[in-house]
Amino acid sequence: MAKRAALDIPNGSYVNLGIGIPEKVAQYVPEGREVIYHTENGLLGMGSVPASGDEDPELINAGKKAVTAIPGAAFFHHADSFSMIRGQHLDICVLGAMQVSEQGDLANWSTGEPDAIPAVGGAMDLVAGVKTIYVITQHCTKGGVSKLVESCTYPLTGKKVVNRIYTDLAVIDVTPAGFQIVELAPSVYFEYVQQRTAGQLLPEK
Repeated sequence: MAKRAALDIPNGSYVNLGIGIPEKVAQYVPEGREVIYHTENGLLGMGSVPASGDEDPELINAGKKAVTAIPGAAFFHHADSFSMIRGQHLDICVLGAMQVSEQGDLANWSTGEPDAIPAVGGAMDLVAGVKTIYVITQHCTKGGVSKLVESCTYPLTGKKVVNRIYTDLAVIDVTPAGFQIVELAPSVYFEYVQQRTAGQLLPEK
């Protein structure tokens, strides 16, 4: 999923990657294509994960994982970092999801349960301020429940914000008519995906 998403990021893009599978997108950007990575805690020009033993405890991403900085990287105040996000200076953000509705609503931070994660972090700012939102997620939960739904039942991160979804079954665009298949995973058929999608699903054009 991360490898497929990386193919859709244009050369020269400024990109924020969410925690988890979205972080892996950076490993698969095609050779010769330059992508500048931003992290909410104040770094533009984030590099690869350092080798074991070479970590700098003062150089971490928003997920508290050790990173490196590329030549020309810039460090700045947390507030300035969010000004970049809110000012629409980032091109793409790649996030995980608990649910995505057929209208492009995103729920990715809480189930609403009493013991759920207590704060949304920077996700609401990102989906409101970044020009294009990609979501990477398993198509269904471990219990087989679709994450692509008619309407989200979990607390929303943002309304009508998701542009494209990458799952283990397909690449899917969010359109006014519903979920539009862009590309099916190898050996996966439309009917199989349709059975596992709770929202309106349209075949490839």
